[in-house]
This record gives sequence, structure tokens and C-alpha cells, in this order.
Amino acid sequence: MTFQIEEATIRDIQEALQAGIVTSKQLVQQYIDRIEALDQNGPKINAIRQINPDALFLAEVCDKERGKEKQGPLYGVPIILKDNIDTADKMATTAGSVALKDNYAKRDAFIVSKLREAGAIILGTANLTEFANFMAYEMPNGYSSLGGQVLNPYKPGVFDVGGSSAGTGAAVAANLVTAGIGTETSGSILSPASSNSLVGLKPTVGLVSRSGIIPISHSQDTAGPLTKTVEDAAIMLNAIAGYDEADIVTKNCVDNVPSDYTAFLLENGLNESRIGIDRSTFNELSANEKAVMEESISTIEKLGATIIDPIEVSAPELDMVVMKHEFKHDLNAYLENVSDAVPVHNLEEIIAYNKNHAEVALRYNQELLEDSQAMSDDPNDSTYLESRASDVKYAGELGIDTTMKQHNLDAILSVNNWGAALPAKAGYPSITVPAGYTDEGKPVGVTFSAKAFSEPTLLKFGYAYEQATKHRKQPMVNN
Repeated sequence: MTFQIEEATIRDIQEALQAGIVTSKQLVQQYIDRIEALDQNGPKINAIRQINPDALFLAEVCDKERGKEKQGPLYGVPIILKDNIDTADKMATTAGSVALKDNYAKRDAFIVSKLREAGAIILGTANLTEFANFMAYEMPNGYSSLGGQVLNPYKPGVFDVGGSSAGTGAAVAANLVTAGIGTETSGSILSPASSNSLVGLKPTVGLVSRSGIIPISHSQDTAGPLTKTVEDAAIMLNAIAGYDEADIVTKNCVDNVPSDYTAFLLENGLNESRIGIDRSTFNELSANEKAVMEESISTIEKLGATIIDPIEVSAPELDMVVMKHEFKHDLNAYLENVSDAVPVHNLEEIIAYNKNHAEVALRYNQELLEDSQAMSDDPNDSTYLESRASDVKYAGELGIDTTMKQHNLDAILSVNNWGAALPAKAGYPSITVPAGYTDEGKPVGVTFSAKAFSEPTLLKFGYAYEQATKHRKQPMVNN
């Protein structure tokens, strides 16, 4: 009997592996076959950038070693990485840029090392919006000059796939892989989660290491899981959270990482909670999407939550000064260490390379790159420091913190990723969970956000809502 990979969770796979129903090698081959059928052919979702040439070998090793010693919760389970995360496997780390097509890292990113320690098999890397959607103001979600356009498996070519972790989201949703890792600066995990009917967990900045990841902004960047269930998100977070001496901000998490995030998965997790509804995120919704959200709010209330509706999170319009400044500084620092085989070693050289290869590299221009290059590279630049202080003050202290204290809230609820900006500026966590679908079949997500290191609370709320509703359905490419 062939193991059914469609909608299989990490728990399902582990139970099948332990029972001998499937081997890791067979599992990897099933996913590779599915990628060939649906990603490279058929609807051509185009989620996968590279398949790890060593994936089958790594699976064989797992099969041989299974049961010999204590093995991690992801042992023998294939996962996908967004193509801005370094891996020592024979795969380039490109951020979707033709200029970085030969960027082969010498070592794993810290979180990749932790995933391997947990037993995961790196199946490959996923396409993304180029430079994590920090190249051009009008670039479509899921497009890169190197990888092309990722499609949404729920209606390829019609529904937005979400960005910038588009390939990771589409791959997990279309069952091309069990689970995946995305990265977020402002909405790039939550967006593909809501667009692809997935769970997306954007951790607190400092809970998960960023070393070995092509950056945008050290104030806001984080990696996090995209999965089909909240339980899988908790398992993945267990694997990647923790202190990395190469990423100083992770010192903040030393006393804030529980022994097991799955301990907070409670079906009655919303009972006696206080949830504030941020209706400013509903403004652009269709009538059908609003109906989905109203039903979600009603369900949350029935699950025992006190709903405070509406709340107003007061904040001035936030600018992009911090991201542009830090992108230049942080990207230049990353590129200093790439090999001589890569033709670019700073942002200025990337811009020049793209101009010299405009036919391939500049379908959607590079205004964001150019605007970032025009910024000061001085970490003590007064304009930058003032903008960063404003972000922290108005997004955190006078924004989310004040609102939550005023209403005695446990979390703030928003729709899809449209409430992502303030938690991103503050460095606070969010979780998106499938909320249902429009009449046309377009996925809608509900997002819970709260203060720093409140992942246990968010997982508890997300799990309670998920278990009561179980909205996720397979996309059309599975049928």
C-alpha cells in the first residue's frame, strides 16, 4: 500500500515511518514524483527552485539509522527551505536573483543545522519574491528573475499566491512537501499562509536565528514555519528556536523558550481569553471575505473568548526608512562573505549587474534596491536612528502595548496579513490560521498577534480555533 502524502502531517509521517508503512527514501521519492507532476508539469505551480541532489541519499541514511539512538521529532521528514536560507547541500542560495545564481554557501544557516539535529531531510529550496519582495515596489508576489512566477495551487494564475515566502507556501499547500520554512520582515510568512490556506507562524524577532539568511532588516527579520496544521508549526518551532552566538539578538530568547511548544496545544485554549478585533484590516475585503471573518469572530466567541470589537491601534503612518537603511547595511555584510564565483559583493554591484542584464533581471525594475543604495550606510545616521526609535515607540509602546493594556487583551485579531505591519515594526509574533474560503474558493486567513515571546499563547489560540473549525481543504491541484 502506497503511503498517502496528500495532507500528511509530521505526526502522520512519523507514525508511518515507525510502523514501517513507508521509508524515508520512499517518502522523498513520492514528493519528488509529485513535484515533477504538479510543479514542473501539469499546472506548473513553480514553487520549487531546486531539489536537493542529496535528498535520496540523506533519506537512505535516515532509514539505516532509524531506531539506533534517540532521534529528533523531524527524523526522516522532508522539509523545504525558502531560497534565501543558506544550506551546505549542493544548492545555491539566490534570493531569486540571477546575480546570485552561483552563491553556494560553505555552511548551513544556524536554523538549518538545528533542523538537521531534529532529523529533518532538506528536500530542496523554494522560489520566492525576489530579494524577499525588496527589489521593486510593483513586483508581483511570487516572482523572481531567476525562478519565474509561483502560482497559487487553489486557482493557478488567478488567486494571488502571497509573498514573499510564496514558493514555500505553495509547495506545502500543494503537498509537494510536508512543511517548510519561510522568512518574514513584514507579512512574508503570514501572507502566503492566508493565501494558501496554511498555518504561518511569524516568531518574535530574536527567538529564531537569522545568521546565514539573506537579510532585509535586522530589526524585523525572522524565519518561521509554514505548515498545514498548528501542531506541525509548534513542532517546527521547537526545532528552530534558540540561542545562536552568531546572532546577538537571540540572547533575548534564552529565558523565553519553553521546553516544548506542543504543550500549549489546547482545544479549550480560547476559553476565558480576551481578543480585540482590529477592523482597520477589514477595509479592503470583499463582502464575501467579510462574511468569512464575521463567522470567525462568532466562532471564537463561542469558544469562550470575550470579544472587544472594535479596537483601534493608534499609530502614525510608518515609513520604510529603517528597512531601506538596514537592507543596504545588512545585505552588504552578507555579500562580503560570498565566494569569488559570485559576481557581486555589495548592493551597488547587484544594481549594476542587473542593469547589464536588464532583459532577464529587470522585468519589474529595481527601484527599491536603488532607493536603499541611496541611504546612508552609517549605523549612527540620525535619520535612521530617529525612524527606528519612532517604529519602536509607535508600533510597540504606544501602539500594540497600549492597546492591549487598555482593553486587557490577550491578543489582537486581524484578517490575512493586513495587520502585519505593526507587529513587524515592534518585533512581535503573529500566527495565521485558515479561516475559510470565498464562494470562488479563495482562501481567507485569520491572524492573532500579541507581545514579544507570546508564541505559547498564540499557538494555544490558533490550535483551539483550528480544531473547532478545521477549515483547511486541499487545493484544486490535488483533485
